[in-house]
Amino acid sequence: MVDAVTLSDDIFAFDNSYARLPERLFARVSPSPAPAPQLLALNRRLAEELKLDLDRLTSREGVEILTGGRIAEGSEPIAMAYAGHQFGNWVPQLGDGRALLLGEVIDRNGRRRDIQLKGSGRTPFSRSGDGKAAVGPVLREFIISEAMAALGIPTTRSLAAVATGERVYREEVLRGAVLTRVAASHVRVGTFQYVYARQDGEGLRALADFVIARHYPELTEAEVPALALFEAVKARQADLVARWMGVGFIHGVMNTDNMTISGETIDYGPCAFMDTYREGQVFSSIDVGGRYAYGNQPGIAHWNLVQLAQALLPLMPGPQEKAVETMQAAVDAFPEQLQAAWLGVIRRKLGLSPATGVKAAEEDAVLANDLLSRMEANGADFTLTFRGLAALTDPEAPEREAVPGFFADPDAFNAWAAKWRARLAEDPMVPAERRAVMNGANPLFIPRNHRVEEALAAAEDGDLGPFKTLCAVLERPFEDQPEHAELSQPPLSEDAAYRTFCGT
Repeated sequence: MVDAVTLSDDIFAFDNSYARLPERLFARVSPSPAPAPQLLALNRRLAEELKLDLDRLTSREGVEILTGGRIAEGSEPIAMAYAGHQFGNWVPQLGDGRALLLGEVIDRNGRRRDIQLKGSGRTPFSRSGDGKAAVGPVLREFIISEAMAALGIPTTRSLAAVATGERVYREEVLRGAVLTRVAASHVRVGTFQYVYARQDGEGLRALADFVIARHYPELTEAEVPALALFEAVKARQADLVARWMGVGFIHGVMNTDNMTISGETIDYGPCAFMDTYREGQVFSSIDVGGRYAYGNQPGIAHWNLVQLAQALLPLMPGPQEKAVETMQAAVDAFPEQLQAAWLGVIRRKLGLSPATGVKAAEEDAVLANDLLSRMEANGADFTLTFRGLAALTDPEAPEREAVPGFFADPDAFNAWAAKWRARLAEDPMVPAERRAVMNGANPLFIPRNHRVEEALAAAEDGDLGPFKTLCAVLERPFEDQPEHAELSQPPLSEDAAYRTFCGT
């Protein structure tokens, strides 16, 4: 293998804090140069946010950095070590098998961001894999991660997609590619599990101190830092999963190594968005038991947090029995915390104010669940049903009558709508404000699975036009875009069956 060339410049102003942690938390790796790199997509807005020079980034040398052929000055490529529960099964060593953290930069807002290559070649954690990625999965993550960001959901970001000029061998021969991923950090629940399983107390404390300093600096002086850290991560996960549920997103592989400590969505392999609402909806080809179905995501987040709590126990002060009792109480509070976050999301989607009191919360939850049950029984589209509700509050909206037509039995919706209107009559929000809130909570455009596949198929054939159009539309998911109305529509019935794959 030809070693990557070091480039003496400052395209990336790296300052690498993770590489200063104990080296047993990562492995230093040289990426594999690509024979013929070609830039497929560049996120210019994100590049500007990261204070990157666009001309230099898109130059031949810049594109080579984005595949690993050149190592920018200050970069310290490392593959991070972590463990995890995959579909509930413990795996003591996973790690970045096809990813390399090039380093960290400080963006325009003073936030520290990881710059990582995904698909740049083998690492000590690759096991039997080749460490490579293909054009389809790379562009898919680009589309969906950027759509999630536009939807206001915490997520890793996609800076660039570059074809490598190599062939990648899966069930078929595919074009190779590398994704440049940006994250607040790539520390996962599985990272803590890795050091905990090795009874590495020093490493565990160093990792916890790092995470607090980087993501939760307000906890630096906490009385019990480990507990405060767990509470902070728990709060972010409650908010994150509630937001997922609000747009019909199904992660597809919520293993503990795919839950970030920062609260960002990570790893867009077998994920998908629902068209027709179904609580048990699964798209992932490997989730044969439905462990990560849409409606199971709150419970899985809870399960994953149990694993984090266990890993943090050695950092708790006092007698072990008392530490376990304290942490268990924190864990047990999560379902109620997530329910509150979900109620906040669904109230905005229904045009309701954040009412107070247990009785109001219970009644609004019943109202929301009644709608979802009727949607499932009648094959209603998740996104269009909620988007259409705002029109029903506007007597002049031409699309007022659309929503009942999404239901196999329109009367099922109309019966629910009568109860909803009665609830709105009690709500203090004025109609204009209500419509604005609803249209800001209910997207019109999501990455419809069939449209994503169409864009990827065209890209595989060398036509990036559909990919670029889809990305541009998804940048404004809450806006009416009549010229692209077809991209808001669900698939025809014969196209509705859809399976996703992890891309490895």
